Amino acid sequence: MLKIKNFWISKLNKKRLAAAALSFFATTGAFAQTLPTTGEFLFPIKPGERNYLSGTMGEIRSNHFHGGLDIKTDQREGLPVYAAADGYVSRIKQSTYGYGNIIYITHPTNGLVTTYAHLREFAKPLADHVLQRQYDRKTFELELFPEPDKFQVKRGDIIGYSGNTGGSGGPHLHFEIRDEKDRLYNPLKYKFAEVIDTTPPDIHSIGITPLNIHARVNNEFERTEFKTTKQGSNYTLTDTVFASGVLGLELQTNDRLDGATNKNGTQEVTLLVNGKQVYQHYIDQVPFELSRQVSQHINYDQYKRTGRTFQKAFVDNGNDLPLYKTNGRQGRFNVHPDSTYQVKLVARDSYDNTSTLNFVIQGRKPAFTQSMSKTVKKPALRYEIVGNILKVSATDTSSTPQNIELYMGGKALILVPSYVKNSAGIGLYDLRAGAPDSIRFCGVSSALGAEQVVPPATDFTFTNKFAKVQFNKASLYDTLYFETKLEGDVYTFGDYFTPLHQAIQVTITPPNVIKDKTKAAVYFLGTGRGRGYTGGRWDGNSITFSTRNMGKFKVLEDVKAPTIKLLGKSKEQIRFKIGDDLSGIASFNAYINGEWLLMKYEHKQALIYSEKLDKSVPLSGEVVLKVKDIAGNEATFTTTI
Repeated sequence: MLKIKNFWISKLNKKRLAAAALSFFATTGAFAQTLPTTGEFLFPIKPGERNYLSGTMGEIRSNHFHGGLDIKTDQREGLPVYAAADGYVSRIKQSTYGYGNIIYITHPTNGLVTTYAHLREFAKPLADHVLQRQYDRKTFELELFPEPDKFQVKRGDIIGYSGNTGGSGGPHLHFEIRDEKDRLYNPLKYKFAEVIDTTPPDIHSIGITPLNIHARVNNEFERTEFKTTKQGSNYTLTDTVFASGVLGLELQTNDRLDGATNKNGTQEVTLLVNGKQVYQHYIDQVPFELSRQVSQHINYDQYKRTGRTFQKAFVDNGNDLPLYKTNGRQGRFNVHPDSTYQVKLVARDSYDNTSTLNFVIQGRKPAFTQSMSKTVKKPALRYEIVGNILKVSATDTSSTPQNIELYMGGKALILVPSYVKNSAGIGLYDLRAGAPDSIRFCGVSSALGAEQVVPPATDFTFTNKFAKVQFNKASLYDTLYFETKLEGDVYTFGDYFTPLHQAIQVTITPPNVIKDKTKAAVYFLGTGRGRGYTGGRWDGNSITFSTRNMGKFKVLEDVKAPTIKLLGKSKEQIRFKIGDDLSGIASFNAYINGEWLLMKYEHKQALIYSEKLDKSVPLSGEVVLKVKDIAGNEATFTTTI
């Protein structure tokens, strides 16, 4: 780490460093050394100055762990980005989505790789090299792997300028540290002096989940949340928790850095029961290919339904992340009747600030309880599948709870309610004994939608009258009780709130006549009005597609060409706004007097704009822009400069 006298570099030295950083060895193609080489890594934005982060390693994103630091850039673009250590540019990529413009630097002395993403532009001579290759290949999106001696850099060289390209939600630099196995390291473990953090994590609430059919939380088979109360620097629960059986705990926590209001991820969680450590995770060295398993690290259902993130303090089935130390039972613990359990959860951030939650679980034997509701008017039946347990809620107006009937192959099984809550008898059944066909109660019946039990870690094919679904060995985290449905022309496969690790392959034959199959594809409908292009391959009247989402799907035809709007033109640059109403933009190509002209694409603004190869030659003549969507519809715009 850069050693700084009195913590901050003087303004005079900063000016000298910045001036030196602007010089390049243009004749050799190498970047110039600008800053001292002490310490392992240099902070890549405003080194030696106070910096702020909008994101840290291990934050939970929709389908992955956040892999590095999001460094604030004063809400603007164009700040110099410095190489963190000596090395060479081993990979460069320009992309419309994802990381946008990104540089990878390999550091031979320690085998690590640093990445610098969402750049507005690359520094010379790298920018010139990329531009030439874009014209050579006639493409905006580009990925290059230069030889080690092509672009060597020294610690402190300016390699680019911060921006907002790709999937960025605002101007910032995304900075990562990886090893040769593509494992993502927590950059803050290097304790950069530019980031000040003396603030301990916040602990907002916990979830306690019954993990077997005999488990209860406050006498119910139901995941229960408890809000925390802060007392000084520690946290507690206002009430004693009564429970029994095998339990799993979840923790809603986030970290904050000094001088910042945004919430960041908490890297380390430790669980102790009666003074013994039963679980610990530290989010570091995350294998890039396993990052999607964040779906099992958190309570995925709660995240999708509420947007709140609960990190599990146990290792769930199908979770192969190498982040955990457990008690041999994967962090689960068994609560016995008439026993007391002192529970301590410790949240620690990367700068070793800690917060502690202490509370008591009192073991209590499950008992039959009954609570009535005056609002119940007639019998009703509903069910849910929790892990391997079928939980049936049978509501009745009777003061005496009635038994529930499960039917399998015409044979009836009597399910006696375990307890009554608001006039609903709660019956529990372990589906590993066989999935019933239907449920009946007081004249009300319901078919069990689970048509097939699909085991994890197995290649498995499910077929019914309207679909074929193929699972591979890595598709599922746990046993799936698979439900399908066809309503009109909308297909439902599984539950939107159940995650997939790898894609499943689905084949369907749409019930409606498809006029033009070349324009038709499968779209994911999600839970709202969105229509996400999924694609598919036609074979006769059937279409096969792959998806990493379960939920609703529909075949739609895209017959509209993309839209093009001229925003401005001059001899230096021409700019357009482009869009598509369904399948999305697939390609765009511009020509001036028949010669290909590079157009850069910023999808967040639906903006494309030109960049000349030879800056000394003005744009002059006929410009033709062709934009094609994924369905193959094409629009053409012609103008003259």
